[in-house]
Amino acid sequence: MAASDDAPPKVDLKRLHRELYAPPRGRFVEVDVPSLTYLAVDGEGDPNTAASYREAVETLFGLSYAVKFASKRELGRDYVVGPLEGLWTAEDPRAFVRRDKDAWRWTMLVLQPDWVDADLVADVTSTVRATKDLPALDLVERRPITEGRSVQTLHVGSYDAETPVLAELHDVYLPEHGLTFAGPHHEIYLSDLRRTDPAKLRTVLRQPVRPTA
Repeated sequence: MAASDDAPPKVDLKRLHRELYAPPRGRFVEVDVPSLTYLAVDGEGDPNTAASYREAVETLFGLSYAVKFASKRELGRDYVVGPLEGLWTAEDPRAFVRRDKDAWRWTMLVLQPDWVDADLVADVTSTVRATKDLPALDLVERRPITEGRSVQTLHVGSYDAETPVLAELHDVYLPEHGLTFAGPHHEIYLSDLRRTDPAKLRTVLRQPVRPTA
């Protein structure tokens, strides 16, 4: 179906899910995260030095923009490509507080609108494979993720300055509220790292949780 003059306006996914992308700074809040669908690439190692991390990010955005343009062209539905997001795990969760980056495992994500189905992603992936050199294209999956009950806050500052915020979440907030981990640590990178002073980077820090009892 071709785009028409009365096509709906461009959708900003961050505004559509404002409660998930605009938490307060300086305090933790609980949210109920619904099932959302992402383009995802799994990997491991220090994101500052691992070539696989850079390749994953490059590929996710290259494919996400190609899907966006296909959605606008074929479905008449346009949207703002979402920010980079990441799920982070480690054998020892304290690896994040210690910033032991070599021990981190990650899944990098870009949110997709609910009308972008598997067939559209597959068709665009085939086209991109024939026309562009995206190094991690064969690793990309269209993946639904349901986090459910979660605790989140807005962190402003460098990524390495997250340590006290995570320590407070792990050692104070969760125990005081009878909660424990129920999924990977989730970060949403609202700022462009290439153009933003590290002291002004805005990052959503989210932790899926469940009652300890």
